[in-house]
Amino acid sequence: MNNPLEFLVGGSPHDVGTVRTLLVTVALLLLSTLILKACFKFTTALWRYVLNAQRLKCFPQPPCRNFVLGHLGLMKNNEEGFQKVDELVGRYVHVCSWWFGPFQALVRLFHPDFIKPALLAPASISVKDEIFYGFLRPWLGDGLLLSIGDRWTWHRRLLTPAFHFDILKHYVHIFNKSTDVMHRKWCRLLDEGKESLEMFEQLSLMTFDSLLKCTFSYDSNCQERPSEYITAIYELSDLVVKREYTLLYHFDFIYRHTRDGRRFQELCDFVHNFTSNIVEHRKVQLLQLSSSGQLNPKKGKTTDFIDVLLLTKDEDGKGLTAADIKAHADTFMFAGHDTTASALCWILYNLAQHPDYQEKCRSEINEILEGRDTPEIEWDDLSQMPFTTMCIKESLRLHPPVTALARRFTEDLKVPGDRVIPKGNICLISIYGTHHNPAVWPNPEVYNPYRFDPENSQGRSSHAFIPFSAGPRNCIGQNFAMSEIKVVLALTLHRFKVIPTCAEVRRKNQLILRAEGGLWLKFEPLVKL
Repeated sequence: MNNPLEFLVGGSPHDVGTVRTLLVTVALLLLSTLILKACFKFTTALWRYVLNAQRLKCFPQPPCRNFVLGHLGLMKNNEEGFQKVDELVGRYVHVCSWWFGPFQALVRLFHPDFIKPALLAPASISVKDEIFYGFLRPWLGDGLLLSIGDRWTWHRRLLTPAFHFDILKHYVHIFNKSTDVMHRKWCRLLDEGKESLEMFEQLSLMTFDSLLKCTFSYDSNCQERPSEYITAIYELSDLVVKREYTLLYHFDFIYRHTRDGRRFQELCDFVHNFTSNIVEHRKVQLLQLSSSGQLNPKKGKTTDFIDVLLLTKDEDGKGLTAADIKAHADTFMFAGHDTTASALCWILYNLAQHPDYQEKCRSEINEILEGRDTPEIEWDDLSQMPFTTMCIKESLRLHPPVTALARRFTEDLKVPGDRVIPKGNICLISIYGTHHNPAVWPNPEVYNPYRFDPENSQGRSSHAFIPFSAGPRNCIGQNFAMSEIKVVLALTLHRFKVIPTCAEVRRKNQLILRAEGGLWLKFEPLVKL
């Protein structure tokens, strides 16, 4: 009995033939069903594309590569990519459509009139798009950056007290001390013969040091030695951007089996362990304070972001879960230091390129510090730096640390001109494009702090300048960041003259705006530390 079917049906040739016919029929039916399903899905996708393309015709479309690729590959994350955005803004001014392959479209927004309705849309219909943000989820979890809907609303309400001005006041002293450590290191490096310093390395270590002390009650002493965490953050950022620009890497089942995918997971595990150790360290401290009677969270506000994560409860007595705490800690560990470091790098770069503005800032700061035994910036000083603040804002306009945001809306979004962005499409809110739009900012490539003089700001749209986003989902830590930027910049200009190097600076979008090969500056000490 060589035929397996003969064994199954008892050996009758007639029965064997019947069973074989039945199996072939079933196989053909299954195959036909699969083909019909595939055809139905393709036809549905094609029909959606036709309808979507028809509805998006009201928005101008740049020339694409072809029907299959759309605009894929035309936008890079390097200097040429920024120049391409400048070209799009100069040509289309307000908005244009952009296609990822034949079926997925996005709408690029370059003008405050179009950006305003997108950013002011209720959080209930505004979704962080998974194409852009989904690659961050294994790293940052479902924290404030990536969560949506009611979950985001509840978490935002719980965490907002951690950034109250009464709490930020206590951080200013820490900003001063972390800056002192960095400046002493600079003096030591200059004495050893260093002609220039790479700013992203120096300032990332300093902002990371401040972040750990201010918001996690943790003294890492990270400025005195290379930080494995910051190195991991840089590599993770590179891998996320590389995945975004590599179409096959968009599929999880492919990416996780690649060398990049395995390395990404290794780095995620490392940063998660790093953050978990800090959270556990603070848990132990809080337990000790509680057992000794020194901690009573009902009396006044807590003083640390991590304390809010661990102790805060809503009116129903519900607090954050362990997974929530982990996601928020990972998110703030990254976003709380990297964006501020990028902002400071480009501010110092722009002031090095414009020594007259630098000197005017220095005079303003020296006047504040005059007569003090210890040159420390105090909380009340932060509001006494009008010109320095103008210089900071102009640098944030010219070099925004975060260059774009992506949103997907669950309802049609009305925009000027009686036009509609159909629900389900991605909106790319181009912060860089808006900040460089000549229809909004004349001569946008020129560094001119006087754009932010109160008289020159009259009549300007509230959404023309959005380095921290705007609307319901604006950056929760923007006051923390601005306070730190002012302290670090003031002390740096008081103690050093910042001099540009001859090296060409090419911008690089690595989740955060950086410079290819680093950003190198020279420093001439003005006071003895």
